[in-house]
Amino acid sequence: MTPDTIQVVEIREAPARGRQNEAADPPRPRAFVRAGRAVRRAIARNRWVDLAYRTLVGLIGTVLVILGLIIVPLPGPGWLIVFGGLAVLATEFGWAQRLAHALRVRLERFWAWWKARRAARRA
Repeated sequence: MTPDTIQVVEIREAPARGRQNEAADPPRPRAFVRAGRAVRRAIARNRWVDLAYRTLVGLIGTVLVILGLIIVPLPGPGWLIVFGGLAVLATEFGWAQRLAHALRVRLERFWAWWKARRAARRA
């Protein structure tokens, strides 16, 4: 170490007894999530396998979204299927992640508005 370098030291507080400090130590992913990530890394190593995998995910997600949109006017889980298809697409495509996030924000705003409206009607 030279005299002009700075050493950064991280200081952590010990968690309270009987409680875990979740902010300091985020929970580790479960075993199946770690295994899924390892499989995805293995797929990404081969260009053609990666292309086939992304194509398959895109196809399945698109079919689910279209099927869900067709079912929306009928009684049943149409929107749930649309959001499920979008979730499948979001596993591989950044645009789908951004769209899913935007839809989630709008849905949360809608629910807040709906709850406020119901509370105002009761009062």
